[in-house]
Amino acid sequence: MTARHDPEAKRKIVNRLRRAHGQLAAVIAAVEDEAHCRDVVQQLSAVSKAVDRAGFLVVAGALKECLTDEPGDGERIDELERLFLSLA
Repeated sequence: MTARHDPEAKRKIVNRLRRAHGQLAAVIAAVEDEAHCRDVVQQLSAVSKAVDRAGFLVVAGALKECLTDEPGDGERIDELERLFLSLA
């Protein structure tokens, strides 16, 4: 993953995950407080998007790293493709 080599990429990923963490805490509190279902669903949507975006950043970083590696690593490209599709 490029994040281990790129502090800025790591910062972006961690920020997204922290945002998702906070949003998930809000979902839990909303459910515990018996909030309106609309509010719970909106918070769940925000959590999902934040986690998806973090995942895309991780995969995008891996793709960049892969493109700068030696050519011919078809197995790694296939793995990255599967990872990317798992987020779709």
